[in-house]
Amino acid sequence: MIVGVDLRVRPSWSMMTWGRADTQVRPVLGFMKTERDLIIQHGYAQVGDVRLHYAECGSGDELIVLLHGFPEFWYSWRHQLPVLGKRYHVVAPDMRGFNLSDKPPRVEDYLIELLVADVVGLIRYFGKERAAIVGHDWGAAVAWGVAQRHPETVSKLATLQVPPPAAWRANFTLRQLRRSWYMFFFQLPRLPEWWARANDFARVERMYKTTTVQSDAFSDADIAMYKEALRQPGALTASINYYRANVFRSLIRGRGGDEKRKLDGRIRVPTLFIYGEHDFAVLPETVRDLGRFINAPYREVRIPDSAHWVQNEAINEVNAALLEFLADDSLKATSANTRA
Repeated sequence: MIVGVDLRVRPSWSMMTWGRADTQVRPVLGFMKTERDLIIQHGYAQVGDVRLHYAECGSGDELIVLLHGFPEFWYSWRHQLPVLGKRYHVVAPDMRGFNLSDKPPRVEDYLIELLVADVVGLIRYFGKERAAIVGHDWGAAVAWGVAQRHPETVSKLATLQVPPPAAWRANFTLRQLRRSWYMFFFQLPRLPEWWARANDFARVERMYKTTTVQSDAFSDADIAMYKEALRQPGALTASINYYRANVFRSLIRGRGGDEKRKLDGRIRVPTLFIYGEHDFAVLPETVRDLGRFINAPYREVRIPDSAHWVQNEAINEVNAALLEFLADDSLKATSANTRA
């Protein structure tokens, strides 16, 4: 587990980083440093109309972008940042609406195409034409969107737990509908915010404690961090707006003037899919036969003793799978792949 900062005296979020439990951390101006000299720094990027807070680690030539889900923030990748940072330049933003990033006020400010544009803009901000994209939960949905709409910007794609929209629609069942009840509940105004915030986010705390296979996946300090991120002004409504803006649209095949390639649901970049098989929200049948939606090299890693929060629960398995996939030069996307 991660070593936590003493919550009685909380430093500025932009002025702290996190080390792994087997190392000691000490605060330094602008960052924290572990005894193994693994540094996670924090900064802000102006991307279009929004200012995104990010954590970063490493300084390699290749850029890796880690996209978190709901109700999380960059801290979801605390176990991956220092490991991947040994080989790559790794950036984990707070996606728009979360934690310290800007929180536009309207529901339509969270449409998937805007979330995708944020990622493309972040890649450009760091001076790159392309990056490997890794996403979990809503971050996975956005990562699929980047690969489908802008494959030329994606060298490799790794998604955790959530299938591409075409697979979601093709595999959707009544059982999955029942598990997805909260997505429809979140369409209501104001009530979901009250429900989530009640009793100091008691339901959020219970979720993290009861939806894992490994009982120690989240410490009390971890959960306190997630609660603090949700307390940021406007963060709870903004994060729920992801559902309000996109759920009904995602259940219906898109229409409009986009190129057919962008609407056929197929992915044309090398892809890794990681799935913890005890997911309470995304059932195994919903992620079956994903390879049929991918016109590129495809790998799949199933983890039987993990659930939805897989990168926090099966840390070693996820890190090993990502490192192997990212290091395999034979899987790099080419311009021919992305135009096919």
